[in-house]
Amino acid sequence: MARRALIIVEGHRRLGLLFVQAAQRLGLHPITLSADPAQYDYLAAVGIEAIRVDTDNLDALIHECSRLSASYDIAGITGAEEEVYATVGKLCRYFDLPGPNPELVERCCDKFAQRQLLAEAGVPMPAYRVAANATEVESAAVEIGLPVVLKPAVGTGSSGVRLCGNIDELAEHRTYLLGGKHIWRSSPRILVEEFAQGPFYSTDIIGNEVIGICTADFDRPPHFIFRGCTHPAPLTDDEYKRIADVSLSCLQALGLGWGPTTVELRWTERGPVVIEVNPRLAGGTNPKLVQLAYGVDLVTEHLKLVIGDSCDLRRRHSHAAAMRNLLPDRDGILDWISGDSRAAAVPGVAEVELFVEPNTPIVRKGDYRDTIGCVIAASPNPARTEAILQRAVDLVDWSITPFPSLGEKEQSARHDLPAPADVPPRKR
Repeated sequence: MARRALIIVEGHRRLGLLFVQAAQRLGLHPITLSADPAQYDYLAAVGIEAIRVDTDNLDALIHECSRLSASYDIAGITGAEEEVYATVGKLCRYFDLPGPNPELVERCCDKFAQRQLLAEAGVPMPAYRVAANATEVESAAVEIGLPVVLKPAVGTGSSGVRLCGNIDELAEHRTYLLGGKHIWRSSPRILVEEFAQGPFYSTDIIGNEVIGICTADFDRPPHFIFRGCTHPAPLTDDEYKRIADVSLSCLQALGLGWGPTTVELRWTERGPVVIEVNPRLAGGTNPKLVQLAYGVDLVTEHLKLVIGDSCDLRRRHSHAAAMRNLLPDRDGILDWISGDSRAAAVPGVAEVELFVEPNTPIVRKGDYRDTIGCVIAASPNPARTEAILQRAVDLVDWSITPFPSLGEKEQSARHDLPAPADVPPRKR
């Protein structure tokens, strides 16, 4: 009998290894198809089969899957990255396998199209406009009223997303987005949105069932970089129901309901308003937090659906799980980073991960790439979890030497001496 294989289209920086491990626990042979398999360190580290193929070319992917089907029983096809998820749906349809509806995924991944559908269904949202040039951006911001959030109509990880509080900030970010510095995945279109002020929440859904609601906070504006996240969010029964009801109404408006969905909201003066809907698992540490908090393995249960099995979403326990991202406060050269082993030894700490090595240049982008590490903790009590997390985070430290200024470089070159170190490295 041919070995059952799970085809994974592209890997994922944070979730990729979880997909591989879950597939193996289910008795599947994971095979990753990627345009550049070398970018996923875990593939080589754990000896996972990887095949180089143009993942933007549907015909090439169909050809490769057809070739593999001669040696394997392809049990399912999936992917963790939003960029390939519609393609995954097309492959599943071609090979008659369970998967997401590709047209609905594509429509949902276009934030403007998503907004239009949600608005038609009466889902509460911030005011919004779409703009294709500088004049339209400014006009939209005037209509909505500052502050506004500018974001690419298509994109993930908060890339290119910024809060603009005045005309100068608006002009600066508009120029960045339209001036050739931002890498667009589609034709340049900017979503101009009212800044919905209030606590941030995120709802994890599989099928039509709410698994849990977390709360998160962000690092310093004007960017939207997650600083931390906590499962479950501290909500009253009424608040939980209102957020869950609004989240499920998004599925009806967008035609979703197969597999995972993540709905991001803010609780404003109007109650919960939807920031965006993602037709996939949340990236980062969220699946780990859900498993620690409720005993539900989102990745495994998702893969069960992918291979046509029924999933089990019953909660095994009710704990408090929290994550804190480690974020630098300046650009420069990372001299050293340490304390991760001491932090990992703190009772209640589930994971400490560093994403950078010493002597790495740190150039903040204002999105998910700015994270240099994270710490996860869990316990039966929210206050205890927060105390454990803070204790562990305090044990991790680093030093960043700022890049020399242009004047320092010129002076160093004239005197053939190292650039002066009059600005001391700052420890977090």
